Amino acid sequence: YKGILADGTTVAVKDLNLLFEGASKSFDIECTVMRQIRHQNFIKVITSCSSRDFKVLVLQFMPLGGLEVYLHSDGHHLNLVQRLDIMIDVACALEYLHHGYSETIVHCDLKPSNVLLDENMTAYVR
Repeated sequence: YKGILADGTTVAVKDLNLLFEGASKSFDIECTVMRQIRHQNFIKVITSCSSRDFKVLVLQFMPLGGLEVYLHSDGHHLNLVQRLDIMIDVACALEYLHHGYSETIVHCDLKPSNVLLDENMTAYVR
């Protein structure tokens, strides 16, 4: 979902489907890890909200959406330079996870829909 904070900041709101087994524990782990990551190519967590029945992450908003739209639709086109820049951004993010953080972190769900683009076509991993 898209939301607007009291200060006018546009944010993305990611809700968790609690029907999946282990979803609550997965949410807690994701929150902990995402809050500790400090890299320019990772989506920033602004805050989270959690109760027994409801869990959401409030994230930095990416106005151009997910990379999958640019790879799998006829209406969008990425030129060679844009493709290379996106690959470099994602590679830098993964290099940080694997070697630049205090512990090695494996993303486990890297796919085009988890690579988001800002207004400058900079790629961010979610």
